[in-house]
Amino acid sequence: MADTTTQGPKVKTNKPIEGAFEMPKFEMPKFEIPKVEMPAAFREFAEKGVAQAKDNYEKMKAAAEQTTDMLETTYSTATRGAADYGLKMIEAVRANTNAAFDYAGELMTVKSLSEVAELSSAHARKQFEALAQQTKELNGLAQKIANETAEPIKSGMTKAFNKVA
Repeated sequence: MADTTTQGPKVKTNKPIEGAFEMPKFEMPKFEIPKVEMPAAFREFAEKGVAQAKDNYEKMKAAAEQTTDMLETTYSTATRGAADYGLKMIEAVRANTNAAFDYAGELMTVKSLSEVAELSSAHARKQFEALAQQTKELNGLAQKIANETAEPIKSGMTKAFNKVA
């Protein structure tokens, strides 16, 4: 058990304790900055440098914006082209699948081996022609997409080279 009789109540005061260490006040010395006159040639050189840097910054900013626009156009054209190509492929697959089911249905109705040979020959000829046509359409679409996708890049590069020249 602790003996509390020897300790009195603690009293808080806001007064500084006498003899406590006090920091002396410190003031920053005041130095005068000497006034130095810049030579006119140096000032003119600096002003020209700043103006040229601002001009170069504006040119770079404009070039970056043009490049961004060109890339956005290129990507949207490529995306549209890929979607068109995919739809054309789906259309070709659907036509070929329908032709195969029609052929299978017609095979069920034949009565002789000669009819099977005749039907198979006609179906093969038709499918070969359809495949040739589909290939031609897909190649033409791929060429169109490539040209449309390359056009923004081509025109953007032409503009960039004309500005540099």
